[in-house]
Amino acid sequence: MLPSQSPAIFTVSRLNQTVRLLLEREMGQVWISGEISNFSQPSSGHWYFTLKDDNAQVRCAMFRNSNRRVTFRPQHGQQVLVRANITLYEPRGDYQIIVESMQPAGEGLLQQKYEQLKAQLTAEGLFEQKHKQALPSPAHCVGVITSKTGAALHDILHVLRRRDPGLPVIIYPTSVQGDDAPGRLCAPSRWPTRARSVTY
Repeated sequence: MLPSQSPAIFTVSRLNQTVRLLLEREMGQVWISGEISNFSQPSSGHWYFTLKDDNAQVRCAMFRNSNRRVTFRPQHGQQVLVRANITLYEPRGDYQIIVESMQPAGEGLLQQKYEQLKAQLTAEGLFEQKHKQALPSPAHCVGVITSKTGAALHDILHVLRRRDPGLPVIIYPTSVQGDDAPGRLCAPSRWPTRARSVTY
C-alpha cells in the first residue's frame, strides 16, 4: 500500500536513462589500465571485451571507427591503457565503458613499438644479407656519428680506450634527437665536412 505522499516513482526505462545521464555527466572521459579478457569481434567489426584487475572487472566496447586506429591486435591477458567514456547500456541496465583509444601498457608499449619498427625495416629489405658488410679485422679507424655532447660518445670512447688504445677515432657530430635528426643521420655526404679526429 502506497503512503499518503508518494515518492517519485521511476519506470525501469526512466531509471536506467537517469543513471546513464548521471554517469556520463559526472564521470566524463577517463583513462583506465587493466587486463583484457573475453575479447571478441563479431561481423560488425566492433570489439567487445572485459577489462579486469585482481579485484574487479568492467565490460567494454570499442566501436569499429575507433578500433581501426589501433596498431595492434589485442590479446587475452594483455595489459592495456584505454581512454574511455563511462555509460550505461539502458536495455540491460549494464554499466560499461566505451573505449576511444587503446595502447599497450608499460613495457608492452615499448615492445610493441620495437616490433613495429622491426617489421617496417624488414619490409623495406634493410635486414637482407646483401646490405650487410663485413667489418675489417683489425679496424684501422673508427667513425662515430652521434651528438658530441651526449653520454653515448663518452661510453664509446671509454670502451675503445680499454679495448684498443691508440685506435684513431673520427667523430661526426650531429643531432640525434628532434624532428630533424633522421635527415641529419642519413646524410653521409655531409659527414666529412663536420668530421674531427679525437685523441683519447
